[in-house]
Amino acid sequence: MATMVTQYPPFQLNKPRFDQSTFFGRLKHFLDIIDPRTLFTTSSQLSDAIKLLDDYKNGKLPPGVSDEQLWRAQKIKQAIIHPDTGEKVFMPFRMSGFVPFGSFIVVGLLLPNPTMTQIVFWQWLNQSHNACVNYANRNATKPTPVKRFVLGYTGAVTAAVTIAVGLSSLIRRANRFGHTTKLLIQRFVPFPAVATASTCNVLLMRNSELYEGIEVVDKNNNVVGASRVAAKKALKETALTRMFLPAPILIIPPIIMSMLEKKKFLIRNPRLHLPINAVVCTLAFGFALPVAIALFPQYSEIETARLEPEIQKATKDAVLLYNKGL
Repeated sequence: MATMVTQYPPFQLNKPRFDQSTFFGRLKHFLDIIDPRTLFTTSSQLSDAIKLLDDYKNGKLPPGVSDEQLWRAQKIKQAIIHPDTGEKVFMPFRMSGFVPFGSFIVVGLLLPNPTMTQIVFWQWLNQSHNACVNYANRNATKPTPVKRFVLGYTGAVTAAVTIAVGLSSLIRRANRFGHTTKLLIQRFVPFPAVATASTCNVLLMRNSELYEGIEVVDKNNNVVGASRVAAKKALKETALTRMFLPAPILIIPPIIMSMLEKKKFLIRNPRLHLPINAVVCTLAFGFALPVAIALFPQYSEIETARLEPEIQKATKDAVLLYNKGL
């Protein structure tokens, strides 16, 4: 009985089930969010989940409904419905679909000895997929100008392709390395390209926040004002997350595959190389995504004394909150 209480605490509408002040609490929270099983939710199951939450909100909850049922209903709704628009997010662009629909792109990025055409194609496809996921899960309380979206997308694609092609060209021209060494180094080219491109995308898409600021709220969720200081901190944390995310995905698989390729079973069965590589990439992706987005709380605290004078005058709270974004 004690285990059930720990696993399913008293339900709170629109609140996280796990403690967001600790890394492992955030990790459990995001593992819940990206759970691919929610992709198989039927329309009737989604309708039932939404109705159950509406009944709870309106105080009309049927007798016998458990906290577990309410938490599961909220998990389903949050996985499928955009919180601002109230509309379904297209399946491949949901956070729960990021790993299942993005893993084959990771495999493409890590193809051994790729041609320049393959490098350009997979970097473009990766940034296109990222852009669609970012847009589908954007903060829609304010309209996102098409110009800003195009700028972020173009900047990310340009950065990714330029770095990947540039590094690949340098490696192939380097006379000091043997053929085998060149192939090994080539496998790690996608990481700096993707990490830099992802950071560029964040900075280009959200640079207006540095001038306009982002909302900071008090403990009662009342908006105190818009802070440029909080915006700078939020962008820094998001950029660090985007830089860390590709590391396990694009570094661990090449290391594992370089070791497996020396094993007799893979030498005798070269056809197994691609499926094994795909499994390794998927596992690395599934591990890295929740770890990366759990590094910082989505709703972070900042001391009021560090903020602008007008915000300090507008509240008596010593600490305020802001939404970092993903």
